[in-house]
Amino acid sequence: MIIGDILVVVSCSAKKIWDKEPWRGPTAAKEAYIGPLFKLARKYAERKGYDWIILSAKYGFIEPDYTISGNYNVTFNNPKTKPISLEILRKQVKEKKLYRYSRVIVLASKRYVEIVRKAFQGYNIRIEAPLEGLPIGKMLAKLKSMIEE
Repeated sequence: MIIGDILVVVSCSAKKIWDKEPWRGPTAAKEAYIGPLFKLARKYAERKGYDWIILSAKYGFIEPDYTISGNYNVTFNNPKTKPISLEILRKQVKEKKLYRYSRVIVLASKRYVEIVRKAFQGYNIRIEAPLEGLPIGKMLAKLKSMIEE
C-alpha cells in the first residue's frame, strides 16, 4: 500500500487533558484526548506513518491539530449528550475528501465502528475494525501487538 492510501480513524476519549490540568486553555485534539485507547491508537497511526483523523462525538471527524476549546462530555453511546448527527458526519466525509482513501482502519469500540461504517456508506472503501467487539483490556493488548508488528 502507498502511504496516503490508508486512513486510520481514532475515537476520542472521555478522559481529556482538562481532567488533569483544569487550567489548560484551548488544546490541539491530539493532545486533548488522554485515554489509554486514544494514546495507543495515535501511536499506531503515527508509527505506521498513516494519515489519521479523530472521530469526536461532539465535533465529528477532526484533524489531530484541530483546536478544542475546553472539556466536554459527549458520546455516541448516550443520545442524551447530543452527539453529532450521521448527516453531518457524511457531509464531513465529503467535504474533507475522506472518501479518497481505499482503506480505513477504525481503532474504536463497536458503536464508533458502526458510526464510521454508516458515515462512509456508498463509497468503495474497505473498512477494517480490528478492535471491534473486544473488551477494553483486549483492545489495548491487540493495539500494542499491532504497533509492534
